[in-house]
Order: sequence, then structure tokens, then C-alpha cells
Amino acid sequence: MNKKLIIALTIVAGMMVTTTAQAGGKCPQPRKTKSAPANIAKLAIPGGADAAVGKTLYQKSAKPMACKMCHGAKGDGNGKLGKALKPNPRNFTCQDTMADVSPGQMFWIIKNGSKGTGMTAHGKSLSDKDIWNVIKYVRTDFLKE
Repeated sequence: MNKKLIIALTIVAGMMVTTTAQAGGKCPQPRKTKSAPANIAKLAIPGGADAAVGKTLYQKSAKPMACKMCHGAKGDGNGKLGKALKPNPRNFTCQDTMADVSPGQMFWIIKNGSKGTGMTAHGKSLSDKDIWNVIKYVRTDFLKE
């Protein structure tokens, strides 16, 4: 069976089983996400990163599905599919939560996924440049850095 179809069916099944989903917009969101290697965690957003390109990827065209499907169109963790995930998707609008999440940490998670969460690896579907574009969009439009 096609891998994308299996992922989609798993998400739909999880939505049917979940009767009460905690709001993803919770702030702060405690997490025990594995830290990126130090050399990656300290990376800053490259100067050439483009928030407009990142917005298109986040809202419409990232594969296998747009980021907004889980993280929400407003970045608050309340996307249609994210409501069924445990833990809930990251709320990018929460200053308290995001204060400890460096751009490099975000890069690592988007590229490699986050074990124990619904965040899958996008390193094969998004270039490093596009990952940075998404991070630039998230951190300038939702987090207002």
C-alpha cells in the first residue's frame, strides 16, 4: 500500500478513535522533545530565507501535506488533523513554549521528525532551503521575532 495512503488512513483512524482532543493552542506546552545536536541547535535562520516562500509551503504545498493541516492556519496547533494527535502539534504562537526552541532545533525536527509525536520527517520532501523558508515564516508571522 502507498506510504502516503497509510499515513492518511492512520490519521483518519486516530481522529475517529479520539473522542476528546485537547486544544493544541495550550500555552505553554510542556515537551520532552529530543534536542538537536549542538552544532545544529545553535544555527540561525540564513539571511536568504524567504518568509513568503515559507508561507506558501506552510499553508498550501508542503508534502506529504501542508503544515497547516496539523499546526493550524494561524500556527496555534489547532489544525484539522492535529486535533487528533497526542501530544498536540506545537503551538508556534506561544512565546513561553517557543522561547526554548531555537531555529536550529526547528530545522532538526522538520528535517528528521520528532519521535513519539505526529511530526514526521520532511527531509526527503523539502530541501534544506525550503525548511529554512518555513521556519522564517513561522518565526516572523506567528512568533513575531
